Amino acid sequence: EAQLVESGGGLVQAGGSLRLSCAASGFAFDDYVIGWFRQAPGPGQEREQVSCISSRDGRTYYADSVKGRFTISKDNAKNTVYLQMNDLKPEDTAVYYCVRGYYVPILDPDHWGQGTQVTVSS
Repeated sequence: EAQLVESGGGLVQAGGSLRLSCAASGFAFDDYVIGWFRQAPGPGQEREQVSCISSRDGRTYYADSVKGRFTISKDNAKNTVYLQMNDLKPEDTAVYYCVRGYYVPILDPDHWGQGTQVTVSS
């Protein structure tokens, strides 16, 4: 059974950093694109794609809102994807979900993790 398990969320002050990890298991990691979506608190907030990386060739995607601040990377030996988040802003507050897909950017995730909360205080 495919599993995506996130870790690394927490509470941080604006300008601080966090690193999220997504450990994948139960499928051929090298065959997929792994990425991060987030959903901010409040009614009507849609999930938005933050970043993703191809396990096959390392191609990456970043949302405009995080370019220059977030860096995605992968360790194929550990079946793990990381999201280094620097210069965090209050508007980055959200539940961050690790997802699996086939293309860069991910058009239609077929598997989601349980999510990890990131809270940035001003």
